[in-house]
Amino acid sequence: MGAGHIEQTETLAAPSEKLIAVISDPATWGDWFTIHERWMEEPPTTLTRGAKLVAKIFMLGMANKIDWVVEEIADDRLVLSGAGMAGVKVAFSFVLTPNGEGADVAVAGDFEGALIKGALGKAVERDGAKQIQASLNKLAELAAGA
Repeated sequence: MGAGHIEQTETLAAPSEKLIAVISDPATWGDWFTIHERWMEEPPTTLTRGAKLVAKIFMLGMANKIDWVVEEIADDRLVLSGAGMAGVKVAFSFVLTPNGEGADVAVAGDFEGALIKGALGKAVERDGAKQIQASLNKLAELAAGA
């Protein structure tokens, strides 16, 4: 099974309660979570542990349908796991730590699947790192405007 792992922590100017409000609201995902293309089923308005979400995501120029499950949700974190087509498995976590007026946001992503190995695994990691950076930038803007 090939696998890829990405992680990044960035200090964002918005306070953690505003950031988690955006992160945990599925209605905002299209605005900041750059791999998220659209919901394939209406998501719950409030995320709770065990909630299921069905989305179309786009990574490395390839679309995939992901069945997300909320593994953990709290004031300082959102942890998701997902299963997609072609045996793809993904997991994402967003963990917030207050830092002065803002917050440190640690994002980690794990990907595995028969297709994700060798050079493609590295490409997924590179693409994923870019997506995380773009997502954090958009998240900071949204939360700052909230």
